[in-house]
Amino acid sequence: MFDLGVKPTLLWASAGIVLLLIIGTVTIAFLAYRHPDKNFNELKARLRSWWWMAGIFILAMLIDKTISLILFGFLSFLALKEYLSLIPTRRADRRVLFWAYLAIPIQYYWVGIAWYGMFIIFIPIYMFLFIPIPMLLIGKMEGFLKAAGTLHWGLMTTVFCLSHAAYLLVLPEEINFAAGGAGLLLFLVFLTEFNDILQYIWGKLLGTHKIIPKVSPNKTWEGFLGGLITTTCIAMLLAPWLTPLNLWQSGFAGFLIATAGFFGDVSISALKRDLGIKDSGSLLPGHGGILDRVDSLTYTAPLFFHFVYYFHY
Repeated sequence: MFDLGVKPTLLWASAGIVLLLIIGTVTIAFLAYRHPDKNFNELKARLRSWWWMAGIFILAMLIDKTISLILFGFLSFLALKEYLSLIPTRRADRRVLFWAYLAIPIQYYWVGIAWYGMFIIFIPIYMFLFIPIPMLLIGKMEGFLKAAGTLHWGLMTTVFCLSHAAYLLVLPEEINFAAGGAGLLLFLVFLTEFNDILQYIWGKLLGTHKIIPKVSPNKTWEGFLGGLITTTCIAMLLAPWLTPLNLWQSGFAGFLIATAGFFGDVSISALKRDLGIKDSGSLLPGHGGILDRVDSLTYTAPLFFHFVYYFHY
């Protein structure tokens, strides 16, 4: 089961992530000790979730490619299930949801056999055309457009977009001799999640000018620009170890991930505001639900994938 051919750069990068988590754990413990009057429970909860998420992700990625694809498929299932639990659905459409869930293993099957042509059109075209058919056969036309549109938006966001991250694992090895598809995936996920943290930190330190207060009142220009610049710099440092990107490509990839991550985050924030909820769920302590954790990745995964695919496939 264990892949003895794991690239050394992947092992070093994984060790670096674990080291960052250890430093974060020690730092929070020290701050809690020095400032007993302040509440660090939310940060502690977030860090515990990060340990679980990073541990599962790194082990699955290093041990076996198939396990990683199953993990992403399960992640899409949880995200779609959470989305459908939030979105009001018609009673008549409950049988239609079976076909939406069935699209998940089919989409990841295309990923597993690396059939790019079917992978890229299955949900945007075939599921888009198919989903209305069982709705029409049921015969309930009231709310038809809203039901079909919200269901397809959910499939696009939680399954199609996230599956782009998984497809990085099956790209040919010659695309990335440095660390293979797993290196590209680690680069994408690490920068996406770290950019969220950086924008939060810069916003707390310097943030005064709101970007879109009606959607996300805590987002500021200072936080966004600070995260964008820092993420771009980190991308340029990490790229030679994990990707085939040259200097300008890695810089643009960092810029792309930081910008796309921001819009992925605020898109889910807009959805939650429309529904009148704070978090999409409570599965991850300190992080909310699955959608709260993969919101940025729904934008960064397809954009980064096609950027790499265009220049290096």
